[in-house]
This record gives sequence, C-alpha cells and structure tokens, in this order.
Amino acid sequence: MTELITILSHTPSWVFIVFTLLLVLGVSQWHSGSRPFKRAVIVPLALAAWSLYNSVTGLGHAPLAFAAWAAAALVCGVLVMQIALPAATRYDPATQRFHQPGSPVPLILMMGIFVLRYGVGVTLAMHPDVVHQAIFAVGVGGASGAFSGIFASRALRLLRLTLQTNNAQAHA
Repeated sequence: MTELITILSHTPSWVFIVFTLLLVLGVSQWHSGSRPFKRAVIVPLALAAWSLYNSVTGLGHAPLAFAAWAAAALVCGVLVMQIALPAATRYDPATQRFHQPGSPVPLILMMGIFVLRYGVGVTLAMHPDVVHQAIFAVGVGGASGAFSGIFASRALRLLRLTLQTNNAQAHA
C-alpha cells in the first residue's frame, strides 16, 4: 500500500486531469444520445493516434514497437470492421449528427489506454532498464496497436454509415 501511495504522490497533476477528462468523455458515451459528426469520428481517431504515439515514443526498440503496433492495429481493426453497428445507430445528414445507443465500450477502451500508458510510465520510472527489452517494446506496441485498431475501426464504421446514408438519400 505504501508503494501505491508513493507512486500516486509522484504522479504529475496533469495525469489526473487527463484521467478525469477521459472518464467524463467515456461516461457521457455510456448513455444514448446524439453526437456531432466531428466528435463521433475525430475523438476515436485522436485516441488511436495517441495510442500510436505512446507506443513508439520513449521505447528503446521503437521500430519493433511500431511493427507490433501496426500488426495489432491491423488485426483488431479488421475484426472490429466485421462487427455491425448497433441497430439503433443512425446518421442524420441534415444535422450531421449520429444518434447512438449508449455503451460502456468507449469508457472501457479509454480507461484501457490510460491504464496502459500510466503503467508504462510507472514501469519506466521504477525500472528504466526495461526500455531496452524487446519483449517490453513488443508488448506495449501490440497493446497500443490493439487499442488504435479498435478506435480507428469504430470511427471508420461511422464513416461507412455516413456514406451509406448519403448514398441512400441521393438515390431516393
């Protein structure tokens, strides 16, 4: 318990702000609602980019970390693209808004990225030599890639819905 308190007391205050922002954003998506196109698509893409950035910066085996990231992102991205959007998901071209059912998945994914990044930071602070271990780079890169692939695919599925809706309207 003392070690946990020490870790938390040495955590910069901005980390708690990021945690709170991600928590609020994730909880807001737990409820059904209407979201603007940009927020619904850009937020997942930004989280995918943040995950990539985290996996290749500060790791001793950056090319290996990137390769693991790319492989995991591709595999997870392809898998998530195969999953249909919830039936209640709709896009309204007139207002450029998505109407989506609530889901805990975004919150879980956001907390997953945060915990991964926080854990990597703590690990590197306590054991800086681990940065030179290839298995660490592959593990962090792969886990980050999985999150990136999932987030990017979630955004791409919404873009696909937008195109389908716009095409259906054009042909109606």
